[in-house]
Amino acid sequence: MADLEGLTRALLLKGLNEEEIIEKLITEYLIYKDITNIEAEKLAKAIFQEVKNSNNLVDDQIIMNIITYPRANITVGKQGVGCRGWGDFFVHKLIAELSKTTKVPVLSPQSLDDAGAIIYQEQKDKIFIVSKMEGMHSRLSDYPFLAGFHVTRAALRDLYVKGAKPVSIMIDIHLADDADVGKLFDFMGGVAAVAELTNTPITAGSTLRIGGDMVIGTRITGGIAAVGLAKKLLVRRNIQPGDAILMTEGAGGGTIATTAIYGAMSEVIKETLNIKFIQACEKIFQSKVFSKIHCMCDVTNGGLRGDLHEVAYEAKVGMKVYEEKIIPLVNPRVFEMLKDRKTEYLGVSLDALLIFCPATIVNQILNEIQEIGIKINVIGEVNANKDEVNLIMENGEAKMFPKFRESAYTPIKQAIGEEINEDEKLQLADRIEDCANQALLKRSNFVKWLRAKITN
Repeated sequence: MADLEGLTRALLLKGLNEEEIIEKLITEYLIYKDITNIEAEKLAKAIFQEVKNSNNLVDDQIIMNIITYPRANITVGKQGVGCRGWGDFFVHKLIAELSKTTKVPVLSPQSLDDAGAIIYQEQKDKIFIVSKMEGMHSRLSDYPFLAGFHVTRAALRDLYVKGAKPVSIMIDIHLADDADVGKLFDFMGGVAAVAELTNTPITAGSTLRIGGDMVIGTRITGGIAAVGLAKKLLVRRNIQPGDAILMTEGAGGGTIATTAIYGAMSEVIKETLNIKFIQACEKIFQSKVFSKIHCMCDVTNGGLRGDLHEVAYEAKVGMKVYEEKIIPLVNPRVFEMLKDRKTEYLGVSLDALLIFCPATIVNQILNEIQEIGIKINVIGEVNANKDEVNLIMENGEAKMFPKFRESAYTPIKQAIGEEINEDEKLQLADRIEDCANQALLKRSNFVKWLRAKITN
């Protein structure tokens, strides 16, 4: 995929002249499109003219403030945004601060929880509306059915773990200009399969081209929004020292499917195609002890090491988990693939359910989940050692921390690596935090300006 507008801006910054830039744009067009040089040149000149026009800005301070953005001079790739490690968690904490408004939800982004929630009905029997937005796995662009299936299942997972029954699925799909229309239908097929299996209706959606005429190529991206209703919220802050930590079996989703495809082990994809997580949640909703459960969450991107650390941070507790209890819950074929790929299983999404509950109800939960043929085990317990997560292994005890990026599960991720040095990490953090503060100030000033304009 080629972002022709971005390419033009980058080449202008490098000092190339108009003729040189147009020649490069023509080359890009001829890679993807079956057109003549003359047609490609016509399109290239139009793009150059648009970019040139956009650089001729009016001398108006308000307009300049609105259309320019604060720069950290750090790319999202360098920071590991979306890579579900320390770098990503740090950025999302700042995003959560930017999301604060005077209207405060019951469960907000600041909670770092799986989904958000508001109170719909404040009478004796409260009803919560729980919402979630989930992005498709970026490496499944050429496998749209898998992309649709796994992103939809992931969005619904995050509703279920908050105690909500899904009632609506909404779709946002973007396709680059040269993507085959069949990709759109195939993606929709994957989404609709999960909708059918979970009896959740698809209610709305949006289909757009990535960058309109400015982006050529075949890549797709997008996401799924889902809404559910709950009478009780299972939130992370309810976890207490002394709680047992239960985990169900998991075979992963989009991440594991991606690992299988790009690791030349595509037969493992079949292991990911199930709805065991949702079946387990449905069973728990029907249980007499559901009201006594403190929290549930899913082992998602960033893996068990990332999720447990994030949960411990939010709940202000510590945790101790036992590797001998965890490994039997990882799908054997998935575990062997990760081992073969030299990918640490603790740092990738496993599509497993975590349950935090009093020890008094553990046996009943174990029995009820096992009744429907799903493996489940007690993997550890919660303690009062704030923010400390310990993994007990055969050879001793180790603290679990999220790495800068999730476990490297494809060749390109392994080439990039999972960690950076501490000094660089702190330098990135300072610059990014300053950039976020600038964005917060810009938002505040804009709201004041627009309110004054409305009043006048």
